[in-house]
Amino acid sequence: MAQQLQSINLVAPAFQGINTEDSPLAQDTSFAEVADNAIIDRQGRLASRQGNSVITTNKTALGTDHIHNIHEFYDSAGNETIFSTGNNKILSGTTTLTDVTPGSYTITANDWKIVNFNDKAYFFQRGFDPLVHDNANGLRTFSVVNSSSTNATFKCNEVLAAFGRLFIAGNATNDTIIYWSDLLDGTKFTGGSSGSIDVAKAWPNGADKIVALAAHNDLLVVFGEHSIIVYSGASSPASMAINDTISGVGCIDRKTVQNIGTDLLFLSDDGLRSLGRVIQEKSLPITDASRNVKQDLIAKLKTKTSPATSVYSPENYFYLLGLPDSSLIYCFDLRGRLENGAFRVTKWPSVDFKSFARDRNGDVYIGTVDGIGKYDGFDDNNSSYIFRYTSPGLTFGDPSKLKLLKKIRPTIIGGNNADIILSWTYDFSIQANTSRFRVGSATPGFYGVSEYTAVEFSLGDLISRKSLNCTGNGSVVTVGLQTEVNGSVISLQEMNVLALIGKTV
Repeated sequence: MAQQLQSINLVAPAFQGINTEDSPLAQDTSFAEVADNAIIDRQGRLASRQGNSVITTNKTALGTDHIHNIHEFYDSAGNETIFSTGNNKILSGTTTLTDVTPGSYTITANDWKIVNFNDKAYFFQRGFDPLVHDNANGLRTFSVVNSSSTNATFKCNEVLAAFGRLFIAGNATNDTIIYWSDLLDGTKFTGGSSGSIDVAKAWPNGADKIVALAAHNDLLVVFGEHSIIVYSGASSPASMAINDTISGVGCIDRKTVQNIGTDLLFLSDDGLRSLGRVIQEKSLPITDASRNVKQDLIAKLKTKTSPATSVYSPENYFYLLGLPDSSLIYCFDLRGRLENGAFRVTKWPSVDFKSFARDRNGDVYIGTVDGIGKYDGFDDNNSSYIFRYTSPGLTFGDPSKLKLLKKIRPTIIGGNNADIILSWTYDFSIQANTSRFRVGSATPGFYGVSEYTAVEFSLGDLISRKSLNCTGNGSVVTVGLQTEVNGSVISLQEMNVLALIGKTV
């Protein structure tokens, strides 16, 4: 009697994102070892990310530099201005980057923090006079101390617009003092109801410095490198009081702080953290938003020399963490946490995305050496990128027995004439067996979506089911596929793996 084939059906492969922390043999098959240039789409499938559709056609003012910051200023009359920084200049526009740095004002830094407040845009950078813009008077310098440009007190690196004021911190001489402006006047930091507070003695772990400021649930959150102070009553800052302190956890890059509505996300030296979980667990947090890529991420942080960047997009349900030094983006899916408290995560490797911003319409802007682009389409400035998936180790319930792989049956949605490379390895060999096939052109179809047990009508999306023969044998099987994304979305619905189970090895 012929031996019966055994199968593993990977429904919505990589539904839980990548896991580089646990042993490949100990992982649920809904994880992935590799999920590159991918997102978890709304149907719970691993799908190709969108690309960078470059808007800029004239980047002369940028020179050979890249876009370091992007900011949307939107005034009460409905006028929009996109500001950016690069080449030691303040730039405006998207199609053409125009140098709007005030005349006779020389800057030698690009790490500006820009906020909107009371119908104006304010620009702060340590060591430089702040700038203010409104659409009536344009961009100009202002000095907040007796019209003197020599006073360094208010030449700060961090600024927060909240509670009807500007809060600033991080000047060159003292990085523990927070200054706040007069009510509704972002240029007035002396007199009126302006004031300051020195948090030096409030750090729970001794000496620290202010990295970032944030507002959340009527609280002022002060991030140090290794600790956090939370103040209540910030609407009347002269009388605000410490609500909570957290030691052992802080923020290492101010541009990674994002308000996601119900929580604040920020990058610590040991991974991505959420303020809510940290407050709940205090100085010994056991849940980590980046737990499934923790060591991988920490290794990247130890070698980085330029600031990390981030953006939160509720429209795409993701938080993007960019590490420009590594040409790497971590994409955290925010639709829910896994059992271990982590977010589902995928990677976007080999990308030159230097900065991000989200505008009021939900568009995600991307800053690169080419200027400003949008998260749109399915190519990176007319260049393709590789969508890649690799499964964890598959043992068919018994890692001690030999597997003779016979067939792999992938179900792929989209792609539109894409060439697919299907791969399989045994016992984690670096030598992969491969088989190639091409999906056809798009046709309408129905398909059951596993995550929501619903039927999706995909107008114009091709559904490709293939059955490919395999060779070789080993104790542990790893399967995967990759394809070049160049103009159309592709997603992986299912992979059915069939094997004969042999003798004990």
